[in-house]
Amino acid sequence: MSGLRKIDIRELDPIVRYPTVAETFESLEAGEKLELTNDHDLQHLLKYKFTLDYPDEYDYEYLEQGTDIWRVIITRRKDAPPLL
Repeated sequence: MSGLRKIDIRELDPIVRYPTVAETFESLEAGEKLELTNDHDLQHLLKYKFTLDYPDEYDYEYLEQGTDIWRVIITRRKDAPPLL
């Protein structure tokens, strides 16, 4: 899959998790994707943080919703306005 970046959040210190995800998302071109892997549901990040910081700029889809591993793909919308 071209234009795909991956972050395993489990490997990051909790204090840098969201800043790392946000910085990576902001570097995506329209249509590019970011795959996140975590040990618990990413619902808070997707439905609250991203909605506040990037309204109407992303779509997401769960790839895996397990008890040990959660994986989600976040796509920067092609019609998203450029980030300044």
